[in-house]
Order: sequence, then structure tokens, then C-alpha cells
Amino acid sequence: MPTDTEPSNTVKLLHLVFLSTSWGMQIWVTFVAGFVMGSRLPRHTYGFIQHELFPYYFHIGSACAFLNLTLFAMYHPSEMLSDEQTTQIIVFFVCVAASVLNTQWFGQATSDIVADMHLIERSHGLGQEVGLFTSKSCKQLRASNPSYRQLSGQLTLYRALSSLCNLCCIACNGLSLYYLAAHLPAL
Repeated sequence: MPTDTEPSNTVKLLHLVFLSTSWGMQIWVTFVAGFVMGSRLPRHTYGFIQHELFPYYFHIGSACAFLNLTLFAMYHPSEMLSDEQTTQIIVFFVCVAASVLNTQWFGQATSDIVADMHLIERSHGLGQEVGLFTSKSCKQLRASNPSYRQLSGQLTLYRALSSLCNLCCIACNGLSLYYLAAHLPAL
């Protein structure tokens, strides 16, 4: 039930835990783990790890975004919102929307396409190359196999959309952290 009273310390702590969990996970997965694993593991191993971990990543991010929106909205009734608080509600809503798109559509579609591509690559003895970039053999396969070429095009599209949603969530959580920091009376 919305209220104009100050949230309890427990509610503040929960809000901070959800926001920091989401932000930390996003930074780690996007800017550390992805590049390290992608540059040191065989491509199929890296793809398998992403296939197993990303559903958890996307679901946890969606849950944190939804809970942050809910907690913030509960203590900021719409009829009492300042412009800054309205912006914060919008930021939380955008984060929820982008997270849910990744969870329910882009992430799963990307994972399914990668699995299909791995089957084709395995049948041609490919996939054990190490590194983030496509090998010469995969480029040749793309040029000679119309099915693989189509999957490659779909993968590019869905990865771009998923990355865009992910970066949107990182930006939203960064803005939310800034909002919280700006309202701290002391450190």
C-alpha cells in the first residue's frame, strides 16, 4: 500500500541489496567474465556456459528490477511524486521492461540459435577454437552453408538486441545508484 511515510531501514536495505546485486552482477558478467571466458575458452565451451548461466542471470536481473520498482513505488505515491521521483520510477520501469525482454525473448532466442550453430559447426569439426572472434573456418562455413549463414545473421540480430537491453539495464541501475547516492545525508 503506497504511503508517504519514511520506509523502514529493512526496506531501505532490501532496496539497496536488490540494486547492488543487479548492478554488480551486470558489471561482472558484461565486462569481466564474458571477455575473460570468451578469450580463454573454446567457443563451444563458452557457448555452453552462457547457455547454462544466462537464464539465471536474466531471471535474477528481472526479479531485482521488479522488486526495486515495487519497493520504490510503494513509498512514493503517484500523486506526491516530484519530477526527480517520476524520473526514477520511469528508470525502474524501463529496467524491468528491458530485463523481461531479455529473459523471455532475446536471451532464449540467442541461446537456441547458438545451439543450432554449434550442431552445424560440430558436423564440420569446428568449435574448439579459442577466442571471441570467428575463425577463418567458420567464415568459410558461413559462405558455403545457407542454413548456417541464416543462423549467423539471426544470431547477430538477437545478440545486438540482448546486448542493447543489457546495456540499458546497466545504465538504468547506474542512474538509480546515482539517485540513491544523491540522497544520502552522509557516508
